[in-house]
Amino acid sequence: MPESSSFDVSNFIVQLSIWAVPIVFAIILHEVMHGFVARMLGDDTAERAGRLTLNPIPHIDPMGTIILPALLLLFHMPVFGWARPVPVDFRRLNPRRAGMLAVAAAGPLTNLALAVLSAVALRVAVAHLAGLWGERIGLPLALMLKASVIINIVLAVFNLLPLLPLDGGRVVAALLPPQLARRFAGLERYGLLILLLLLYTGSISAVMDPIINAIARVLL
Repeated sequence: MPESSSFDVSNFIVQLSIWAVPIVFAIILHEVMHGFVARMLGDDTAERAGRLTLNPIPHIDPMGTIILPALLLLFHMPVFGWARPVPVDFRRLNPRRAGMLAVAAAGPLTNLALAVLSAVALRVAVAHLAGLWGERIGLPLALMLKASVIINIVLAVFNLLPLLPLDGGRVVAALLPPQLARRFAGLERYGLLILLLLLYTGSISAVMDPIINAIARVLL
């Protein structure tokens, strides 16, 4: 009889230890930067809500920050997630439409910047694997930095999809003429349903994967 496959607990713990910090940091800094840019443009809603902090506790969404990434990691699927959205009152932004664009773009651009910084740090870590750090420190650090590159690319590309309530949808709304923007904003109530449908049919993967792979080839 063939041996039954069993769940490799030790491997899952190793993978979790490599991915946990990069995932949580990428998701949280994404949200913090939305609030930080909004604060710069006149809206202090996120600051008053205590969300301009790197302390993960105020940002954690149990499903998006913990459960979903862990399940995706467990089943060897592309890892992504989300934190609790930072509150932004777009009416208080000055200028309003350009401010909306800047606030929306801040999250994905932060993830792209983190991907680049992680890739640079990865090269440094790999160069020191046989040096003073040794493999005991250098190898886990290199694996975490590689995970950081990947998760930040995925988050940036996913969030830039032109669908509300994703950041890319808000960028589109800010660029459209006011009348078209209002019509486009009316689709937000169906946004989650559309997103789930596209995920189920594999349409999003067909769009995202070539972009993610192209950026990853450049950085890694």
